Amino acid sequence: MRRLIPTAVALLSLASANAVFAQAPAASPGGPVFTLEEAIGQALEKNFAIEIQRFTTDSADAAVDIAVADYRPTLSVTASTGVTQQAAPSSTLDGTTATGPRNDRTTIRMSATQRTITGGTLTVGGNLLRNETNSRNALLNPAFNSDVSVSIRQSLLRGFGIEYNRASIQRARLGVERAGHDFRGAVLDVIRNVETAYYELAFARQQLEVRQFSLSVAQDLLNENEAKRETGVATDLDVLQARVGVANSNREVLLAQQTVLDREDQLKALLNETNYDGSYGTLELAPLDESDVSFAMSYKLALENRPDFASAIAGIEQFRIDERNAKINRRPTLDVGASAGYNSLAGSAGSAVSDVWDGDGYSWQMDVQFSMPWGFKADKARLVQAQANLHRAETQLQQLDQNIAVQVRGAVRAVETNRESLRISSLATQLSSQQYDLEKARFDAGLSTFRQVQEAQEDLDNARVNELRAAVNLRSASADLARLEGSSLEVYDLDLDPAN
Repeated sequence: MRRLIPTAVALLSLASANAVFAQAPAASPGGPVFTLEEAIGQALEKNFAIEIQRFTTDSADAAVDIAVADYRPTLSVTASTGVTQQAAPSSTLDGTTATGPRNDRTTIRMSATQRTITGGTLTVGGNLLRNETNSRNALLNPAFNSDVSVSIRQSLLRGFGIEYNRASIQRARLGVERAGHDFRGAVLDVIRNVETAYYELAFARQQLEVRQFSLSVAQDLLNENEAKRETGVATDLDVLQARVGVANSNREVLLAQQTVLDREDQLKALLNETNYDGSYGTLELAPLDESDVSFAMSYKLALENRPDFASAIAGIEQFRIDERNAKINRRPTLDVGASAGYNSLAGSAGSAVSDVWDGDGYSWQMDVQFSMPWGFKADKARLVQAQANLHRAETQLQQLDQNIAVQVRGAVRAVETNRESLRISSLATQLSSQQYDLEKARFDAGLSTFRQVQEAQEDLDNARVNELRAAVNLRSASADLARLEGSSLEVYDLDLDPAN
């Protein structure tokens, strides 16, 4: 009775495992090959991180247009009309009627204002004024007055200079450059993440194949032991051990199947797949890269290609612009202005407009404006802030350089270590395979126990899985190193230049 209880438990475990296994996917679903390049291409088209970064890049492009628009002319047209009716006078000596003086005025003004790159403002404009009165003394009624004028105002100290006034444009263009670097960094991150997810899914499927093969071996051993028991060579204990081995193999298969499904979901999330019920086709892994790696070469590539490093350099240039402008803003304000124009007076609008250039009416004026905040406290504080921001960015760049060096050293060591680990794992697999064959032969000859055969099989399974894991770790380490070097785009022949 005691021996029937564990036997029943083993059979129950085997039955439940087989029921779940029948509903789970196979290790390799077959179908067309789904390459890593295809996965990366789909991710770059649909990944959320890439899409978000595209919006940031578009916003940076718009910032340049906004900065440039400050130096585009502004056209304006103003029209107004009004009536002034004064109270009735006590006498009519002023020539008005008993209702009091009345003026009807209609004005149309057109102007164009242009901000200059030197820090000045240029305005060209013209007026057409119609004035009608009830005065009998008016020479022209209605009277039309027309004038044209040009005026300019230029800063001589604070806000003066081409470099100062182009700062907003330069800063915006550096923002576009930084957004481009950030977009490149997002692409490299997506490539690295897709590579890792693709490799992990491939490992999970291969691990499942190993577990399924182990299950078939365990089933063959069970069948063999049952046959041997019929002939009296094996005992009930041997059969029970074989059944437990099958149940354990089924459990490993179930866990491996769960891992496959989890890894598929992770890859689908990166590719922004909405169909979680489907499965990718056959995965195809490129041969392992056997080229030598070195810290000096990888570190040089990282400094040349790392988007975050290039973005930090561009950020420093932005802070230098801020510092330069903050120094200029410590100056007092000294503006000079000048304006000149012609005017005419006629009895019709056409005559007033045509005679403005030939008439003898003109006007001009010049002015100077000076202002200075007491002690320049706020401007000095803004300069201190700008210098602090610049020094902080320069220090952060040094820190980033140090971090890159440490990361590259670790990535290079990881590649070298995983290569050696893969070599050792391959040797361990060969050894475990030979040991299993030897132990199985000894068991068939009655020189070993079934437990020893099971242990040899478990050692072989673990060795195969370790070899697969070492191969995936090596590929992942190579992908991490390529991300640090910023060379993944060249590896997959991707061009992020929108002009191409």
